[in-house]
Amino acid sequence: MDIVVYTTPTCAYCRQVVQYLGSLGIAFDQRDVSRDARAAEEMVRVSGQQGVPVTVIDGEVIVGYDRPRLDAALASALRPRLGAAVADAEGGGAWVGRVRAGSTAEQAGLQPGDVLVTFAGRTVRGAVHLEQLMAGVQRGARIALQYRRGERLGETLLLF
Repeated sequence: MDIVVYTTPTCAYCRQVVQYLGSLGIAFDQRDVSRDARAAEEMVRVSGQQGVPVTVIDGEVIVGYDRPRLDAALASALRPRLGAAVADAEGGGAWVGRVRAGSTAEQAGLQPGDVLVTFAGRTVRGAVHLEQLMAGVQRGARIALQYRRGERLGETLLLF
């Protein structure tokens, strides 16, 4: 998860964002736009805003101290992801279309064209079903996955 908080030393809302993220034990990069011209330019480029605080969580921009939006963005960023585009496979399972570099899927050795057959011992019926199975996965989980590559059945371990 990549979090940047653009702040100034005199901004009370900036302090609230920083204190809130700190209270959650979440690591972030704090950039003082009053002292760092590059950071100020970057903040305006990514947000279109000149006022602080601006928080960017995995590309999602949040202006001000908007705790509900911060919580929603953090929940989304913390949710484990497979990192592969999938679609329903003919005859059942989830067909892998592409694999994102550095993702859990790539680290597990999955390749485009693989068909995901079982996830944590449960038969994968299709792409939506795989998403449903993934919904209960926590960070740090180790999940056994069976896949079909051509005529061969393989097994790998997904490390979230």
